[in-house]
Amino acid sequence: MFVDYSSIPDDAKVWIYPSSRKFYPNEIEEIEEKVKNFIENWRADDENFKASYKFLYNRFIVLVADDEASPLKNTEIDASVSFILELQNDYEVELLDKMNVCFKQGEFVQYKDLKDFKKLLKNKAVTAKTIIFDNLITTKQDFDNFWEIPIEESWYRRFL
Repeated sequence: MFVDYSSIPDDAKVWIYPSSRKFYPNEIEEIEEKVKNFIENWRADDENFKASYKFLYNRFIVLVADDEASPLKNTEIDASVSFILELQNDYEVELLDKMNVCFKQGEFVQYKDLKDFKKLLKNKAVTAKTIIFDNLITTKQDFDNFWEIPIEESWYRRFL
């Protein structure tokens, strides 16, 4: 069942999908509608299942699922990945590559592969204080508190 994000408990599961490019304004409403429809039908027969999403910076799709009362099965997780693959193909973006890095430069969100990101660090184009998005987070509580943090507080600090 689709619910408001604020009603999802802190221990809910989170999946973060960063787009390789910013979505265009004419794509955003359509994508949000597709995401909401997916969530509404994800486990439509299970009244105990609650899920929501966030669409942030015109670039990140975040799925959130409270499956405490009724745990997700592998086939249901596979269904969410298949849905993300469809979006990836429909909009010609990369959403599943976890080896890319997203960080803020001023008001803009940058998306770089890890090799290029390491070069930026070496050349001091980004610093320990640069805000990075930790897309490996797995719970709502961590997402709300530790998704956007300085590089020096993230696992990326090993590259400093």
